[in-house]
Amino acid sequence: MSARFSYRSRDPYGIHVAFHLGEHPPVNWVFARDLLAEGTVRPSGLGDVRIWPEEGGEADSLGLELASPYGHARLNMPLDVMTAWLGQTYRVVPAGFEEAALDLDGELSRLLGEVS
Repeated sequence: MSARFSYRSRDPYGIHVAFHLGEHPPVNWVFARDLLAEGTVRPSGLGDVRIWPEEGGEADSLGLELASPYGHARLNMPLDVMTAWLGQTYRVVPAGFEEAALDLDGELSRLLGEVS
């Protein structure tokens, strides 16, 4: 299984992950960027998404556990790689400026246009 993490400035609070399971369509998850950031330094998350740093071996890793009624996944990735990638998301939209990155008027217009 492979996973592709992505960040979109139009969704500044969310981290998007697509899990590729062979020939099946990807399974997509979205969770809070703050949850991932906290999970790089201490265990975080309740319920469906849990993230924690792990020490050991030659390099530290980051544990990620996802649960749903349809399945369960537990992944490990290099902590330094994830921390560097996460830092890039904060260069795109700095912490505390997520609301400014949202186009609430545009989104509201789009939603109202779909209704009428």
